Amino acid sequence: MIQYQTCFRIAALLLATLMAVGCASTTQSGAVGADRRQLLLVSSKQAEQGAAAFYAKEKDKYSRAGALNTNPQQTARVRTIASALIEQAGAFRPDTRDWKWEVNVINSKEINAYCTAGGKMAIYTGLLDGLKLSDNEVASVMGHEIAHALREHTREAMSEAVAQQVGLTVLATALKLDQGTTNLLGNATHVALTLPFSREKEREADRIGLELMARAGYDPRAAISVWRKMQAGTGGAPPELLSTHPDPGNRIQEIEAQLPKVLPLYEEAKRRKPAH
Repeated sequence: MIQYQTCFRIAALLLATLMAVGCASTTQSGAVGADRRQLLLVSSKQAEQGAAAFYAKEKDKYSRAGALNTNPQQTARVRTIASALIEQAGAFRPDTRDWKWEVNVINSKEINAYCTAGGKMAIYTGLLDGLKLSDNEVASVMGHEIAHALREHTREAMSEAVAQQVGLTVLATALKLDQGTTNLLGNATHVALTLPFSREKEREADRIGLELMARAGYDPRAAISVWRKMQAGTGGAPPELLSTHPDPGNRIQEIEAQLPKVLPLYEEAKRRKPAH
């Protein structure tokens, strides 16, 4: 028992040290207060390189299948909305002006969209056409995905995985655990560490996305209608306890709570230029 306690203390101390030296916030707080300190052991460059390789592979796959940007009008619409959101990203990160942003539409029934580290974006026609999204609703989805990139959630997840593996290596080596026991510990660590943070990342992306779309002149209340459509279009969602995403009902409540912070930005944007 003493050996186990000692090894767990060593692993805990090592992880605490890593977290202490690798914690920072990747964004300015904005009106919604997005300034949580994050575990950032992996560099931005490493995360962006991995994301770029993934994105290039996905583009090639869908291009060869004839499913990339098949509708010029739809692609132009999506890129126009994305451009307006990207213009506002500097409110959270001025360095995004130097990112090599890219936006593509994938012809697929899948209800999906993403923005990788460094600003590589894709949105699927299953989302656009299947849910019949308005421009405001498209801005809500894309603002949310851009927010993941601004907060470098991929980089943070990679850093969490590094910290997890360091801790497991210490324990497995010291206790001479077999592979099965090591895998068991890994699964337990995943549940304890990753899932709660994943929900937190989704909530952060919701908040930042609301501010981005409001600043760009898109009605942030559209985020509510998107999630209602999501619920109807996917037949509901798994219980919140077992999902990395917040329950849609809770998500809508949290979005409603943020609206007073971002609606003034939307009204200001409408005064500056015509609403989209």
